[in-house]
Amino acid sequence: MALSDTTQIHQFNCLDQNFGVLVHDTDSGATIAIDVPDAGPYEQALQEKGWTLTHILITHHHWDHVQGLGELKQKTGAVVFGPERSRLKLAELDRTVEDGDDVLCGPYEVKALATPGHTLDQITWYIPSIGMAHTGDTLFSLGCGRVFEGDMEMMWSSLAKLARTLPDDTVIYCGHEYTEANARFALTIEPDNADLQARAREVAELRSRNAPTLPTTMAREKATNPFLRAGEPSVAAALGMTGKSAAEIFTEIRTRKDNA
Repeated sequence: MALSDTTQIHQFNCLDQNFGVLVHDTDSGATIAIDVPDAGPYEQALQEKGWTLTHILITHHHWDHVQGLGELKQKTGAVVFGPERSRLKLAELDRTVEDGDDVLCGPYEVKALATPGHTLDQITWYIPSIGMAHTGDTLFSLGCGRVFEGDMEMMWSSLAKLARTLPDDTVIYCGHEYTEANARFALTIEPDNADLQARAREVAELRSRNAPTLPTTMAREKATNPFLRAGEPSVAAALGMTGKSAAEIFTEIRTRKDNA
């Protein structure tokens, strides 16, 4: 039986606009948490599902992704993996990773992809066997994270790396429910993008009943996310920037979003 057949993924709300994510293998019993914005919702989700936490993967050091880490590790004894660049910031890390490293969480071989820009330590966790990735605060549905510790070229390079590396059918989870606001902004960049128009309508309907807009897929983001589409000629033309580099166009889009 394929690992994808024995995998259950549970996404739930944490804090205000954060998501918690658990990945569980029904065969081995292994359960992975990705980031811990708050320990309480994770404990409740684990109890409701009847799962025992075995591993925790951290994407980056920001408080709204690790605030509950110490408490959840203490209560569960889970092994914690995180970026090497977080070693001095997060005392709970049992093992650290660099770009391209693989870690084994039960039956899951998880690949660490360095995607800096939002922070310098940002890791995207990719599990090829189940076609799933968690992009932290690098790639959002219809958006991307603010550039805090890196620079614009670094962030564009990370987004382009995800577009190259992750197959189109990869299911994308991320840190925040920002899609509705991202959709409104995206339409200011590509108002004539039919795929984006359809996605914006879908997002509005989902949020009208307080349903999550995530996960998304890499194919959907390539078709609709203006930050991921900075290299597309149609985006350059829409911005009056034909002939400019993708990094320059990304910088313009991110700057507009920051000032919106």
